[in-house]
Amino acid sequence: MSTLAAPLPREAIDAKRIALLSTGAVAAGVLLSGFVIREPAPYELYMAGLIGVWAIFGLRIPAAITPLLVLLVAFNIGGMISMLQMSELAGTPLYIAVSLFLAFTAVFFAAVTAARPELYRTIFVAYVWAAVGTSLLGVAGYFHAFPGADMFTKYDRAAGAFQDPNVFGPFLTLPGIYLLHRMVTGPAARMPLVAVPLLIIVAGIFFSFSRGAWGLFAISSVLLVGALFLKTGSGLLRLRIVVMTVAVLALMVLALVILLQIPSVAELFTTRAQLVQDYDGARLGRFARYGIGFQLATEKPFGIGPLVFGTIYGEDTHNIWLKALMDYGWLGFACWLTLMVSTVALGFRILFRDRPWQPYLLCAYVVFLGHIGLGSIIDTDHWRHFYLLLGLIWGGIALEAGHQRAARNGIDRRAARPRISVDRPRRSPVQSSRSGV
Repeated sequence: MSTLAAPLPREAIDAKRIALLSTGAVAAGVLLSGFVIREPAPYELYMAGLIGVWAIFGLRIPAAITPLLVLLVAFNIGGMISMLQMSELAGTPLYIAVSLFLAFTAVFFAAVTAARPELYRTIFVAYVWAAVGTSLLGVAGYFHAFPGADMFTKYDRAAGAFQDPNVFGPFLTLPGIYLLHRMVTGPAARMPLVAVPLLIIVAGIFFSFSRGAWGLFAISSVLLVGALFLKTGSGLLRLRIVVMTVAVLALMVLALVILLQIPSVAELFTTRAQLVQDYDGARLGRFARYGIGFQLATEKPFGIGPLVFGTIYGEDTHNIWLKALMDYGWLGFACWLTLMVSTVALGFRILFRDRPWQPYLLCAYVVFLGHIGLGSIIDTDHWRHFYLLLGLIWGGIALEAGHQRAARNGIDRRAARPRISVDRPRRSPVQSSRSGV
């Protein structure tokens, strides 16, 4: 005789619907991050609304995330002070407003992943879809696959649905590293399903012809494989990691050799593969402007105003540390440096702990390290995906803090339980008082 399961309470059904709706809302935001042809992009408008709605319905910021919020707000206060040094503001207030908005997106992603760790998978899956979509557009644009495809290129380089190939390439790195992680550690039966999107993303990175993106993906890959090798104590798993890494590397080298048979690809690759370009080493090139800018920073502790450096020397700073000094002053520089150091230190402390969210944290962490190095040759303060990286890492930091707190509370509760000896009987109060005389 079969029995029907009791229906779920209405509150449980409503909670499930809200969870599904919120998951879809976060996924949609991450998907939109891959399509930024015009500014303000749909991503900004959507995320501003999403953060506002989430805040109304109870966005809680854990104490562990407070340093992220404080440092990012103080960084932008430095930008506001720097703005006061300008004679004409022009579009500077909008620039600072975007900086502050991106800071809030980092805090938002940290808060929602700390509250619901299952959102890590949602974010990464949505990011992969966004990366595959924008990569296909970039590759199609490079090969002029259809009329109007040129809009997805810039300077004869794939840019996807971005304004700059040098942002498009780094954007693809995190989903590429995540798929590489799954290739190396996942079941063999699913490797073809992972290999196809990985190759599409790597193709997007390659055809961006961004030296920074190439180096970022290469360094992040090495860090990922090294971390996986150190993390596992099994000789069999280490052998698997080595074999799979060699297989993936061989596949990419083979694809590169095939692509270099195309004359136009080989010519641009040869040009872009040079470590120092003409605009880097010229008299007022990128490297010379670094020296000028850092010397100017000693004379202007409050900065010279956002975006002013480029109007004076013809090119932007192309260095996040110099940009922090010029656009956000010494206060902004100190906050940015503190944020980078604390993110690296706190993230590393929890990097190898066995947690359900550890694979996502590891991928985000190694790509974040690469972005810190990349920031030495390019400005990253308005890269949307960089703030997503910050949020993912600080979400892991907050999760670990909550995990440790729960573990301590469990120990405290066990310690607080009354312990009765079974070896000897409890004495009465009278006996106790007599023995104390």
